[in-house]
Amino acid sequence: MTPSSFPEPAVMAEIFAGQLLEIGAVHFNAKDPYRLASGMVSPVYIDCRKLISYPRIRSTVMDFAAATVLRQAGFEQFDCVAGGETAGIPFAAFLAERLGLPMIYVRKKPKGHGRNAQIEGVLPDGARVLVIEDLTTAGGSMFQFIDAIRAAGGVVEHGMALFFYDIFEEAVARFRAGNVTLHHLATWRDVLRAATDRQSFDAETLDAVGAFLDAPLEWSALHGGAAELPRS
Repeated sequence: MTPSSFPEPAVMAEIFAGQLLEIGAVHFNAKDPYRLASGMVSPVYIDCRKLISYPRIRSTVMDFAAATVLRQAGFEQFDCVAGGETAGIPFAAFLAERLGLPMIYVRKKPKGHGRNAQIEGVLPDGARVLVIEDLTTAGGSMFQFIDAIRAAGGVVEHGMALFFYDIFEEAVARFRAGNVTLHHLATWRDVLRAATDRQSFDAETLDAVGAFLDAPLEWSALHGGAAELPRS
């Protein structure tokens, strides 16, 4: 069902950040930081996949996602919703249901047998597609899916990340260069604010997370990780 109410973005961000803390999706560890696929090390890690196991929370999150898209993009701007392999697929299904739209999903690469398909579902030529992922760091994986949809004849001008890191200038530049408007519900700043208010972690850890968010690449380099994001 399409939402009929539109909470303010700051209210949705605050509630969503609290939900992520409530279900244990947020991990802060400055003493033994997490090594990411990019080679960076980080005192923060988030597991948005946990949302699918909490029906009441995921329903609220999908209401927020639908409200955000309708408010910021418009009511009749999309012909289908696409989820990227693998984490984006369930959220594409949930959001497509909310918006009353068809759904497709996109593999990271063609499956290599049968029809060798990369896109599953029906994608009419010229269809306007909203791409959704559980989270995006700098946009690399989302554009892998966007490029595949565009190559197949779809039109992508909007993306939705439930959670956006929002700490890398490269991400803003990538979406601008790719002519895609990124919509999101919450960022690391929202989560840090909620974690501080709730005293979810000790003060030393919260300070370390704040330092990382202020200068993530420098923090990574100082702790034995990569000092730059991959260009891909």
